[in-house]
Amino acid sequence: MSAGAVHARHDGEAGAPRYRDASVGGCVEAEIEQRPDGSIVLRSTEALRWFPDRLTDCLEQWAQEAPDRTLVARRDASGAWVHITYAQMLQRVQAVGQRLLDLGLSVDRPLAILSENDLEHLTLALAAMWAGVPYAPVSSAYSLISQDFGKLRHIVGIVTPGLVFASGPAYAKAIDAVLSPDVPVVLTDGLAEVAAAGLLQGRDLRRFDSLLGAVPGPALAEAHAKVGPDSIAKFLFTSGSTKAPKGVINTHRMLCANQQMLRQCMGFLADEPPVLVDWLPWNHTFGGNHNVGLVLYNGGTLYIDDGKPTPKAIAQTLRNLREVSPTVYFNVPKGFEEIASAMDTDRQLRDTLFRRCKAFMFAGAALNQAVWDKLEAHGEAAVGERVRIITGLGMTETAPACTFAVGTDVRSGHIGLPVPGVEVKLVKDASTGGKAEIRFRGPNVMPGYWRAPEQTREAFDDEGFYRTGDAARWIDADHPGRGLMFDGRTAEDFKLSTGTFVSVGPLRARITLAGDPCVQDAVITGLNRDDVGAMIFPRPDECRRLAGLPEGTPMPEVLHHPAVRAFFQVLADRLWRESTGSASRVARLHVLAEPPSIDHGEVTDKGSINQRAVLTHRASLVEALYEGREADPFLILPRKD
Repeated sequence: MSAGAVHARHDGEAGAPRYRDASVGGCVEAEIEQRPDGSIVLRSTEALRWFPDRLTDCLEQWAQEAPDRTLVARRDASGAWVHITYAQMLQRVQAVGQRLLDLGLSVDRPLAILSENDLEHLTLALAAMWAGVPYAPVSSAYSLISQDFGKLRHIVGIVTPGLVFASGPAYAKAIDAVLSPDVPVVLTDGLAEVAAAGLLQGRDLRRFDSLLGAVPGPALAEAHAKVGPDSIAKFLFTSGSTKAPKGVINTHRMLCANQQMLRQCMGFLADEPPVLVDWLPWNHTFGGNHNVGLVLYNGGTLYIDDGKPTPKAIAQTLRNLREVSPTVYFNVPKGFEEIASAMDTDRQLRDTLFRRCKAFMFAGAALNQAVWDKLEAHGEAAVGERVRIITGLGMTETAPACTFAVGTDVRSGHIGLPVPGVEVKLVKDASTGGKAEIRFRGPNVMPGYWRAPEQTREAFDDEGFYRTGDAARWIDADHPGRGLMFDGRTAEDFKLSTGTFVSVGPLRARITLAGDPCVQDAVITGLNRDDVGAMIFPRPDECRRLAGLPEGTPMPEVLHHPAVRAFFQVLADRLWRESTGSASRVARLHVLAEPPSIDHGEVTDKGSINQRAVLTHRASLVEALYEGREADPFLILPRKD
């Protein structure tokens, strides 16, 4: 430790509005080391406490201590909740774990799960971990939305699965397209439909229920005993934003260490068993590691939400939240936006959501401050106090949480201070305009990418810190105890022809905020050009609503409508008028009629837009944007007077 080390503390502001009592800690104080090379290292002053060797040890613990408590529940076709207790899940896991071994699964022939969150998915995932068999949950969009199955084929090639599970016949076409006929397939149901359609012919095809009949034997006990902290629990694949998806090795040490980090930062998790109502997909680290792990580690209950943060699918989420009061609630910003709007006219929803909720947390993008303010107002109306909104920074490679901002003075964009056990290094690079890349080291960081040694080497610096490609800066350089703020992706930033750096992340956030509610996201252009442009992904339903057009009206017609064009003209004028220099002055907009493509990597199944993939796929549109054809109905130029 350098002699110049100082201490920083993150506290809420005195005299702040009343917030619901919730125990927090772990990431509220950090030691800051200023190094001679200009880098800065931050560490929590709170040590990471003991954590178990295997995540499945938590299942065994709670099956003994609270056997009749619900671990997971999901609605059936009738709308009734189907519950599985901890004791029931342990029995299911041991039976299915035995069957996985009988089928010859191993590290080299793991389990691939293609379908969305459900009771069978969770049973298989825990059974695989119990038996020491890695599994790979794959985005359902790669099977159901993709037209060429390119990403699914790539993932299958890396994983080489020995068994594939999917919930129903909708996945059969994708399975036939990418998987060798000798790979067994398990479906929840729909075997007759598959046979009638002539799909999955000649395969070892079985129903999920058949796996539950296995009797655990000595082979399972022996395999389970060999599972340890460094055993591979799962492979999680990155979204493939800049290249093909990479398989992130997730060990039991990573998962358990990160859950202990979360418990120390969100102490209220240990005060009572957490209850979650959650839709976030388990092929992503937020849903599959953070949220499922949080429930299992703390003996809680997970209500699987089959809703999504879209105008149509949000109805299922709202129904669930009217019935079940979560103790902590997680979502992406769009989800919070939909819920906040619904609470304007739905008192039952509002009161049930806030009844016992200790905190909200979001990830995936910045939360609009107007939505943030509305959530706080609803809390005050419902229970007379606000619920703190927690933010942070994490990623697939770190299991995921590395920093948290848990105070009551947190705002969108804050990422806080390191969690216990994680070291944060800030490294400035002249090639990125002096931005500081944030890097992580700790027991929650991956050992590498599966079967990708070169990419693994490139991912770490010479001290073993994971290079995130994300940038961070102090919220207040004079008061570092307030913590860090997200400063965009270093790989996305670029220079104009003048040599001026454009910071893409903050500019995208500014455009989506100013363009609410009709702007979903923006992709920034201008590399080696004279000025900044933006390609806008509109929200189709909001634009149709603005124009008074019926559902299903084609987007070119919607974007031609005078009311919609006027909206984007006002946006262009505002962005020009409120700019502070060439790096933030948007000189041209192109409103995109074509939605983002998952096959081209432009969007993830959580709805996150990838800047680089959009620029690559739509290079001709970028060129057209700078040709300045004012007759183009999708081109908007600001009025500069």
